[in-house]
Amino acid sequence: MKQALLLATLACLVVPLAASAQDRPILDVVQANLQRRANGMLALMGYSQTPDVTSGSLSIKNPGTDDPSFNNSSIGGGFTISKSVPIYLEGTLGYARYDPSFVATNGEQAQSLPTRWDSEIATAGIGWDFHLTDRLVLRPIINGSYGRVESEVKVSGQVVVNNTNVDVDFLAHGRLDAAGIGGSLMLDYQDYRPTHEVDVELRYTNIRLHSTNDSSPPVQGSSRNENVGLWARWRAPIGWHAFDRPVRYVLEFAHTTYLGQDADVLGFNHLTSLGAGLELDTSQYHPLWIYRARAVVRYVFGQNVKGVSLGLAVSFD
Repeated sequence: MKQALLLATLACLVVPLAASAQDRPILDVVQANLQRRANGMLALMGYSQTPDVTSGSLSIKNPGTDDPSFNNSSIGGGFTISKSVPIYLEGTLGYARYDPSFVATNGEQAQSLPTRWDSEIATAGIGWDFHLTDRLVLRPIINGSYGRVESEVKVSGQVVVNNTNVDVDFLAHGRLDAAGIGGSLMLDYQDYRPTHEVDVELRYTNIRLHSTNDSSPPVQGSSRNENVGLWARWRAPIGWHAFDRPVRYVLEFAHTTYLGQDADVLGFNHLTSLGAGLELDTSQYHPLWIYRARAVVRYVFGQNVKGVSLGLAVSFD
């Protein structure tokens, strides 16, 4: 992972140590570095702010290096109420865990201080469908987000905290709340026929996050989630039947480019996803409410990252 990750977001914190009267080290927190960390924490939330198949399930590890791991999971979706009431509603819930390690040193000896950062974020959006043609819709959306990051020192690093007499409160058990507002602009193309179904979405998103009632006064942060995403899906009958309806195969493509100052927070500025799967149509059984269910296996790749994920989705009647 790029060295910019360590410098710009969660760089190893080098702090001076001095002997106290009891020969215990004193830990100073460099606030400039904490500021970068606070911005980095909020930037990581951007991967869970909107429905996005490329980052909806993301796990990054670099075995054999000092780079910490990052895990992100989210669930979300959107729908238009009806053609006569063209109000669009969407929502996303996301959880992420990041495990940075700080370093305390007196120039001769170094002590690792591993921490665990957990974050949750919820984003809601409301928009309006403007029909440019029978199949093409222009959809402006207003988005609002609220999230929280909590920091906890792991057991192995608690010795360092217990042997220092300077405030490391945020690293040990701090909390950072954040809120933000922004918007998205989407072009949505739908072409549904008996032989095949095509969905294409082109979306631009720009949401600004800033800290609100953080529990540690020196820690305040802000970030801007700005990205452009293209998503396309092709569905067609495969020749099989289940639930008295045709079974469809699904082909999917998605690409997201991250823009702005936080684009490279994890060492990449774009992700691409290729997917294939099957879809069941349960519309004959109305009491189920779910009229379609899909399972899609995706191969995701980008700068310095690659992996495989399984996506499950349902459509409600």
